[in-house]
Amino acid sequence: MLLDRSGARVRVLVGRRHGAHAFMPDLYVFPGGRRDPGDHRLGFASDLHPTVLRTLKTSEGRPITDARARALAIAAVRELYEEAGVSVGRPHKRAEPILPFLPDLANLRYMARAITPPGHPRRFDTRFFALFADEADIDPSLVLDSRELQDLQWIDVNDFSSLRIPEITAIILADLKSGLESDPSLPPERAVPFYFTRHGRFVRTLL
Repeated sequence: MLLDRSGARVRVLVGRRHGAHAFMPDLYVFPGGRRDPGDHRLGFASDLHPTVLRTLKTSEGRPITDARARALAIAAVRELYEEAGVSVGRPHKRAEPILPFLPDLANLRYMARAITPPGHPRRFDTRFFALFADEADIDPSLVLDSRELQDLQWIDVNDFSSLRIPEITAIILADLKSGLESDPSLPPERAVPFYFTRHGRFVRTLL
């Protein structure tokens, strides 16, 4: 979730998924996507905040390695670049084959985790990150539509009623709004909501 706090209200970047997508076609979502095998091998300019890295590693279930946790964040940065043309990091003198910059992970906040309920044709175990555009020297006006994400726009986190969004996106936006009201800086040490289904019931717990 890329956030713009330059105005009176915080805005978040969303885009419409292409109608040809089998999963959530024509719905507005945050830029993002699956982790690729190559994400483990990408270098980075600055590491995750220690609390963010620790929470990613130990969140529900078998702990994962530093590299695997870090790859989740790198995937988020890579997808933001691929879907919105936004670079989070400093230019790379010898461009990586995937990214022309070294990802800066230091200002990423771990906001939520959600596992798609059973019964859906495609299921994902998704981690949501947030980043303030000004912390990454990103100009909010320089976002670009892509083949996967169209009609990119900044929406008020307090009012997204005009867009068709998935239910989980609405839930995460409500958490984001609550977090900003509690502490506008979204401190990395905040508790992270985890959404999943257990015995047919939708469960929310904190990591």
